[in-house]
Amino acid sequence: MKKILIPFVCLLFLLAGFPVHADTTASFSVAAKSAIAVDAASGKILYAQNADDASTQIASVTKLLTAYLVYKNVDEGKLTWETKAPISQYAYELTQNLDASNIPLTKGEKISVKDLLDALLLPSANSAAVALAEQIGGSEPKFVDMMNAQLKAWGITDAKIYNASGLPNSVLGKNIYPGSSATDVNTMSAKDVAIVSYHLLKDYPQILNITKQKTMPFDVNGASKTTLQTTNQMLGGFAQVRSGVDGLKTGSTGYQVDCFVGTTMQNQFRIITVILDANSPAADNSTPFLLTNQLMNHIYGSWRTDTLALKGKPYNKFTNFQLIDGKKKTVALVAKTDILPVVPRNSDGTADSSKLSVTADKKLTSSLVAPVKKNQALVTLTTKVNDNLGYLPGSSGAHFTLVAQDNVDKASPLVVMWNHFVNFVNEKL
Repeated sequence: MKKILIPFVCLLFLLAGFPVHADTTASFSVAAKSAIAVDAASGKILYAQNADDASTQIASVTKLLTAYLVYKNVDEGKLTWETKAPISQYAYELTQNLDASNIPLTKGEKISVKDLLDALLLPSANSAAVALAEQIGGSEPKFVDMMNAQLKAWGITDAKIYNASGLPNSVLGKNIYPGSSATDVNTMSAKDVAIVSYHLLKDYPQILNITKQKTMPFDVNGASKTTLQTTNQMLGGFAQVRSGVDGLKTGSTGYQVDCFVGTTMQNQFRIITVILDANSPAADNSTPFLLTNQLMNHIYGSWRTDTLALKGKPYNKFTNFQLIDGKKKTVALVAKTDILPVVPRNSDGTADSSKLSVTADKKLTSSLVAPVKKNQALVTLTTKVNDNLGYLPGSSGAHFTLVAQDNVDKASPLVVMWNHFVNFVNEKL
């Protein structure tokens, strides 16, 4: 009876999305062409399966890069969330295409950038991608050039991006990128998708305020007023719900959803997962979410955090700085935030820190001239797990800050003069 009950209970926990101790051996695999999982804070690769295959279709996962450029242009003051973007004939025609995911738009109307971004991310509206691309780039091809320039800046050179929506050129008619063919589609490796997602969450974490929503109002006072519905079945209320999941984006290379970029915060660390081209996607679009749940269970069963120091407490290998000309000879250092690097999980559940290195940007023998202010950043620690999986390109580990525990004022002028005299004597005489 016990032999039957134990696997049954484990199965219930798996389907419910609760963490179970996953198989940490190489036998674990995802039923998809490509998959990857990374630590969102450090870029540490936690799992990879055919992750460098740049020929993989990404469909509407493309919209994560489109969203990044929207945030970037708002951040740079080139447009605002209230900017009204016109709906071109091209964008309007897409709303009439039954083969393309969309929302109904009124011909000739102008829609706010914020509403278009919401529509881009929740129901994956392709017309919204076109309208945003045309607003920012002047035309979709010029926006595509911006997309490729951003990828190049991140070190991504093998992706093929032809449009802002992720639709295959075959459904875009005369609107395809100049020089491309009717058979071209957007392709990118799972690792490169993870790089895009990593930068998106690091630079613009507020995107989660949108992607965690199941529904959102659209064009409330306009002619295209409607309610947006998410395509993410891992949010509350769906059969594939998993606690902690709050993004990011689905993609369909055929008639069913077979790609999903997910993110969740669990066990004190956030991960990003990428599933591309799931095998045999189901008619109810559940497949990539089931696979994501399995991958998330595997990651949280294989990795955990190691506590090096808690917020406001000292890190035992770098507890203070020598002070020059201060009323005290040293200043105590404490962690600005919890120092919790992600490391492998031992079979007994403990942290395996055998391959963890911790480096500081200052030497233990370094000194600092007073005064020092409380909470002043003084040392940056970098933690890195040295294994075969490595880190995303451009990522070098997790970074943590040590700050001054208290104010330390400068000593009186007489004391300062005396200190300098003593140092001169010791060094020169």
